[in-house]
Amino acid sequence: MASSSMEGSMPTMDEYEALLSTTDVELLKRAWRSEKAAPEILRYDFDLVGRVTEQLQLMEETVDEKSTSGADPLSLSLYQMDLDRTLFLLRSYLRIRIQKIEKYMFHIRKSDELWNRLSKGEKDFASRKGSLLIHIHMLTDTMLVSVFESNKSSCCRCIDDLKHHLEESVLSKLPENYQSVEKQSVISEEDDMVPEPHLDTFVLCRSKEYLSGIQLEDGPVDDRSKLFEMEPGVLYFICYKSIKPLVESGKIDLL
Repeated sequence: MASSSMEGSMPTMDEYEALLSTTDVELLKRAWRSEKAAPEILRYDFDLVGRVTEQLQLMEETVDEKSTSGADPLSLSLYQMDLDRTLFLLRSYLRIRIQKIEKYMFHIRKSDELWNRLSKGEKDFASRKGSLLIHIHMLTDTMLVSVFESNKSSCCRCIDDLKHHLEESVLSKLPENYQSVEKQSVISEEDDMVPEPHLDTFVLCRSKEYLSGIQLEDGPVDDRSKLFEMEPGVLYFICYKSIKPLVESGKIDLL
């Protein structure tokens, strides 16, 4: 009877996978994949990054304690591998966002929606109040990430620096009608010199739930009036613009 009771209390494989999918490391992996696959910058996950940073600190302390207490080398290496994996995900997630900010900084700065997706450090990075750096602290044989602000403006190319460089090196030598950083000429109605992300890019994605009523933004004109459905767990290769709101709401993961 005791054995039957114990077996009944054991979690099933589906329950185990569901529990594993809600860990902060798994959530960070999803955020990293989505940020990497999305053509535009997504909303910065303040709470998740904060929790992961705290966990990294605890993991670092655990590795230090085990290394000084003569713990089993295999156990220590497993803790170190887990630390390195989480560290890599966080560094890569932040680095991808910085690269997007550098590439589309003028476009992001003129859009309140995109600007509000950035963290405070990222906003400072783009507006020359400071530089967002990934600082690696060397603690014995391990590394811990911390995000901090530096006043060294030479560390990055940001809006003011780039504008000043273009004006001094090129634009000041052109006719007055062609000295804008954002427009080809004064008669341009839009900022046609500002790089923008290509939202028509096709992405690989997977829905977390059944979704219906998706309006396609690509393909023949006659097909665009048809509504598209997505089954949970099924992989789809689809135009990013068609699922953009669903990605932002967290109903779809990019892969």
